[in-house]
Amino acid sequence: MTRTVPIPDGLPMERDAGPFDPPRQITLLREAHPVSPMLFPDGHEGWLVTGYDAVRRLMADTRFSSRQDIGILHIPYETPGMPAATEPSPQPPGMFIAMDPPDHTRLRRKLTGAFTVKRMKQLEEHIIDIVERQLDELARLTPPVDLVREFALPVPSLVICELLGVPYADRENFQVNSAKFLVRDQKLDEKIAAYTELATYLSELVTGKRAAPGDDILSDLARHDDLTIEELTGIAFLLLLAGHETTANMLALGTFALLEHPEQLAELRANPDLLPDAVEELLRYLSIADIFFRYATEDIELGGETIPEGSTVIVSLLAANRDPLRFDNPDTLDVHRKARGHLSFGHGIHQCLGQQLARIEMRAGFEGLLRRFPTLELAVPAGEVKLKTDMNIYGVHELPVTWTETAR
Repeated sequence: MTRTVPIPDGLPMERDAGPFDPPRQITLLREAHPVSPMLFPDGHEGWLVTGYDAVRRLMADTRFSSRQDIGILHIPYETPGMPAATEPSPQPPGMFIAMDPPDHTRLRRKLTGAFTVKRMKQLEEHIIDIVERQLDELARLTPPVDLVREFALPVPSLVICELLGVPYADRENFQVNSAKFLVRDQKLDEKIAAYTELATYLSELVTGKRAAPGDDILSDLARHDDLTIEELTGIAFLLLLAGHETTANMLALGTFALLEHPEQLAELRANPDLLPDAVEELLRYLSIADIFFRYATEDIELGGETIPEGSTVIVSLLAANRDPLRFDNPDTLDVHRKARGHLSFGHGIHQCLGQQLARIEMRAGFEGLLRRFPTLELAVPAGEVKLKTDMNIYGVHELPVTWTETAR
């Protein structure tokens, strides 16, 4: 029988082996028990899944529910990385990432046409233009500068604002509140306050689009009479949050990783054709969105273990993406690696809708940055870079960089 692993201070989240590596405890647990019972601080037993094959199977199995109103009862305490509550909360309308079929299917289907590979390809030249304009702005500055503020955050914010029809002038509102919403260890009322402020703004926005739709994704959604304003608001919240936070963190943390692996950086500069594979490898290697919750709706066999109905199951995508049974030398960053099959965009019915958009932004962003700034380097020692160890999406708060020359 598998030994239950006590988690006295909450799930280990700190990347204590280095800024780009999984927590040591999770790595050791994956090697011993890829599907492991874990004891929460309140004494209730849940499960932690860390092996690649088990994570992939779990995320494809709809018997593992995403509905937080099912699972919240199993987490009636406050601990790092986990919500604090004592009773189920109503499911916010439109938040299909935390829904199961058929509700999830109904809402997600409304968006499939907006994020097709073909439509994203059509946008690629425009996204490259946005990147180049932001690089022009960056080149006008006197280094050192914060790459997050001047490049990594503006690029995806500009792109997602244009796509959704959100005024870029309002970016301070959604950037500040989405950042507050993603702080990991905070009181529930603070998280709710950040969500409420952003939701109020988005509710007014989609109400206006329903009255006078334009040429953007939120207007297209607003034309669906079967979607309520509350559902439109929830969908807008998800798309806006995911559309700029994840890519911004990948651009900044990915640049940090490349600067800390100069031999990989040199190969990319020498051969830009490696970029598509390098983006997949950075997604795998960094796994910025790591921990996800699922809830067993019946007794389910997984990895030789029986997970009882009602169990809280925690999934680590970072551990899965570093599983040596799936990827050779997984803790090594290798821009030549064929890392397709990584789980950084999830798997199954909840796989990220905007993954093709994110790939285009990252390819354009890294290509332009490395080409325009051939002498780019950190402006502070690596140990002084402020990591987002306090956030639910990993990255850097700031990335001070400098350079001695620019190019076209």
